[in-house]
Amino acid sequence: MVVTFEAAPFVRAYIAETMVTWLILIDPDRTLYRGYDMHRGRLRDIWGVRTWLAYMKELARGRLPKYSGADTRQLGGDVLIDPAGIVRFHHVGTGPADRPSVAAILEARRQP
Repeated sequence: MVVTFEAAPFVRAYIAETMVTWLILIDPDRTLYRGYDMHRGRLRDIWGVRTWLAYMKELARGRLPKYSGADTRQLGGDVLIDPAGIVRFHHVGTGPADRPSVAAILEARRQP
């Protein structure tokens, strides 16, 4: 599932653009974000070298960055919870370009 703090109109636009079929939960008070230590980042974390490199890669692929009216300082992350409710993977990003690899998430899924 995806958790966001965005309002419903933005979520509907995201679904239309990405065609995502996952369940999307709206966490307007950011309770889950805080619960998983995903706080607001510092300006240098959000607009650091890694972010600029990520934008440059997107530009090289012909994709222009989109304006976001959202709170761009809100750190995100990835949490993998198994059916028993056990957290198997927990990654808090240090900025928008800090994402775990799919391989790392899948490896955590395979762990007993």
